[in-house]
Amino acid sequence: MSVSIHPSAIVDEGAQIGDGSRVWHFVHVCSGARVGENVSMGQNVFVGNKVTIGDNCKIQNNVSVYDNVHLEEGVFCGPSMVFTNVYNPRSLIERKDEYRDTLVKRGATLGANCTIVCGVTIGEFAFVGAGAVVNKDVPPYALMVGVPARQIGWMSEFGEQLDLPISGNAETACTHTGSVYRLEGNTLTKY
Repeated sequence: MSVSIHPSAIVDEGAQIGDGSRVWHFVHVCSGARVGENVSMGQNVFVGNKVTIGDNCKIQNNVSVYDNVHLEEGVFCGPSMVFTNVYNPRSLIERKDEYRDTLVKRGATLGANCTIVCGVTIGEFAFVGAGAVVNKDVPPYALMVGVPARQIGWMSEFGEQLDLPISGNAETACTHTGSVYRLEGNTLTKY
């Protein structure tokens, strides 16, 4: 296998990009970036120095993955979604020593034009709807929408909304895979 890099892309010396990855038009990957295997970076993506991107991630057009953002395996970043890394930026005040870590866990989806405010963790297989603004941690499997984002349901690993209340004790199966999900209080677990 090899890495496919479009001639218009800039991959700085020292950047690590795994086999099978695709780097499309006008992408810039900085020298300290660590990118896994089979990652797709769409047109006009920027990847900072202090960034890790796990295997099988899809980063759609016009996404900037700034320093201190970490994506685990299988994360989907929709077109033009936004990460931040400084909580209270000012042009006239240097705050590079105040970057906050953002962690997006395995299998999560970040919809088109959503914003992830720095310092949060997005749980495994969570689903952030298009245009949402996330300013606090998101539980695994949670379906989040709105400004600020609020939880309106639960999602399966397959990417379909589950027939479950937001909280309580209940159980359901994914209609596509048959996987069973159990809700206990505010925590959803796949069995």
